[in-house]
Parts: sequence; C-alpha cells; structure tokens
Amino acid sequence: MSASEPQRISSRDNALLKDLRRLAQDSGAHLKQHRVWAEGEHLCSAALARGWRPALAVFSASYWPLAPSGFAQAAIKNVVIDDALLASVSGLPSPAPLAFVLDLPAALALQPDAPTVVLDRVQDAGNVGSILRSAAAFGFTQVAALSGTALLWSPKVLRAGMGAHFGLRLVERLTANDLSALRVPLLVTSSHEGELLHRARLPWPCAWVMGHEGQGVASELAGRAAMALRIAQPGGEESLNVAAAGAICLCASAVARV
Repeated sequence: MSASEPQRISSRDNALLKDLRRLAQDSGAHLKQHRVWAEGEHLCSAALARGWRPALAVFSASYWPLAPSGFAQAAIKNVVIDDALLASVSGLPSPAPLAFVLDLPAALALQPDAPTVVLDRVQDAGNVGSILRSAAAFGFTQVAALSGTALLWSPKVLRAGMGAHFGLRLVERLTANDLSALRVPLLVTSSHEGELLHRARLPWPCAWVMGHEGQGVASELAGRAAMALRIAQPGGEESLNVAAAGAICLCASAVARV
C-alpha cells in the first residue's frame, strides 16, 4: 500500500487500533512493540527535522484531506481513523489529529567522551522530559538513565521532551557501575553542601548527575563525583525541583564554555 492509499479504520475492534491505543497510553508498551507513539504536529515535525522516517503515520478522518504533503508523504504507510476512534487512542485531553509511529531505536552503549546528563531514579515523566529539553538546548548530547528512572521513550516523557529525544543519544536502564564507561568527570548537586555553582570552574565535557525527586543523588554516585556543587538560593527555599535545578546547572556549563 502506498502512502497515497491510506488504510482506513472505522471499527473499534480493529487489531491495529488496539495496538495503537496501548502504544499511546501504556508507559511500557513501546518495549513490547519496539515502536514509539509521537503525537501532534510539533513532535512529528521535530522527528522529520532530525531525519527520522515514521513507519506509520496516523491521521484523523477530518484532518487527512487537509494534511500537508510533508506529513502525508512522510511514512511508509498511512492510516486514517474516524475522529471519535482516534480520540479513544490518544492519551491527551485534547487529542491531536496526527501522530507518527516510529521504530524504537536500538539499544546504545554509552559514548565515553560525550557531554552527558545522568538521571538517577528521576521518576516524574514531566521532570525527565524537561531535563531532556534542557540537555538538548545547552549542548549535552547524551542522556544516561539509571534503572528506576521513568522510561525515556514512554508517551508522557516523549510529550514532555517536546522533540528533544530526536537529537539526543539516549541510553537507559543502566546501573551505577555502567557509568564507569564514562571518561568525563561526574558533577553532582546538593541543596546544602559543595561549592557554589556560580563561583565554580566547570569542566567540559562533563556529566551532570540529577537525582531522585525526594532522595537526591545516591550516595554511591555522590562518592564518585569529581565536583559537588550547590545552587545559591538567597530566597531561602529548602530545595529546587530537579528539572529546574537541572536547567540551571546545564545552563551554567553552557555559559562557562563561551
């Protein structure tokens, strides 16, 4: 079937529709199907801009006649789904009329010298996606996620990443010992200890470690760190959200390179 002859789905019992629903709503379905669900024009455009070709493009019936050629001709196969059925597939309160199904990238090994962000059991999908956005914005090319971190290619993290996934080297389900493959210094943050970030001479490249929302960076990782740093908080708050702290630290590294 060519991209100009879409498959049309109008039955809720369609097997492909059920697979898409699981892919869009189940955080672990991508591991079983070896595909990921990228919903909305922004994510689809971001994937195309980075050279990704979708295996499947999904359109609502009302959007299909209006779809720009860049989307309509992007995939190996197009599927057009009745609007109400596509709304039942989406995990969004306001479903998008367009989604791509992308092949899940093959598992990667850590690149030893890459500027890296290490996620140590960061569990909130919004935090993980936000940190990925900051990593891409500030010149970090690799994200290493330890076991216990939200799955990087899950639908919620993918949405929160706003396209950052497609420009990063993502390595996940790692152990602390796997980080020994990195040849760049580890930098950790603390609310109360370490050198003030704005006064420190930061190395480049490096690997910033962002820790669990409640427990922070594991003591094992903190013990391996080349530097421990803290963010000045003159307002007196006890701590910062991990995504906010990550953005500040990664920005500091980017500024130090200039």
